[in-house]
Amino acid sequence: MILTNSHVVHDARRIQVSFSDGGRFPAHTIGDDPATDLAVIRIDAPALVAAPLGDSQKLRVGQLAIAIGNPYGFQYTVTAGVVSALGRSLRSYSGRLIDDVIQTDASLNPGNSGGPLVTSDGHVVGVNTATIMGAQGLCFAIGINTAKFVAGRLLQDGRIRRAYIGVEAQTAPLHRRLVRFYDLQQKSGVIVAAVTPDSPAQRAGLREGDVIISFDGKPVAGVDDLHRLLTDARVGVSSALIVLRWTEKLELKVVPEEVQSN
Repeated sequence: MILTNSHVVHDARRIQVSFSDGGRFPAHTIGDDPATDLAVIRIDAPALVAAPLGDSQKLRVGQLAIAIGNPYGFQYTVTAGVVSALGRSLRSYSGRLIDDVIQTDASLNPGNSGGPLVTSDGHVVGVNTATIMGAQGLCFAIGINTAKFVAGRLLQDGRIRRAYIGVEAQTAPLHRRLVRFYDLQQKSGVIVAAVTPDSPAQRAGLREGDVIISFDGKPVAGVDDLHRLLTDARVGVSSALIVLRWTEKLELKVVPEEVQSN
């Protein structure tokens, strides 16, 4: 089993894994999750040595970080740097935010994607995934704790279940009078631009122009908050949705459904 990035293998018709001794093996995808840019593939090869996985929660800023990959085709390249920041959020190719991303200045380039970020004692603490084009020293890896969880679900089910309610929406500021009148915890919410026909949102009575401020008892200050709350645990479960309709505060009951992957 090999852990890599989703964007490396997504929609690939054929996958081949090559080793430092020149050996090449065909591989197939076990599971793929674009929302966290992680995937698990499988090969049938003898006597492989697994890299030990560490604990990304134990990382500290300033700690040595080593990246391994094949940037621009230069195979088995090792670069070193430090952990620059922890707890970053990075937008995946699917548009969702990946939380608890590791920022490092260990040099990453195209070809490093899917490679390991390791500590000085050889434990894998991240999966290298992205750089900021045009910037120097801004490189990101998905924490191995996130990767362990996602990989476990992919091995078990081949996918990650996520909930959806069926709205097109964007983050919008709330009027100060509404914030004070309703004693809200946040100064912004999610304004509904459109409701998908025959969706959980439509069945709940959600309308265009409504502003979502709470889901399942938790404040919603933006679209990313709503994404984080729409986990697999909410699929099929009736949840309270608090909205502002003009100046009226309403509580609707919505039953999220599972996102159907293509």
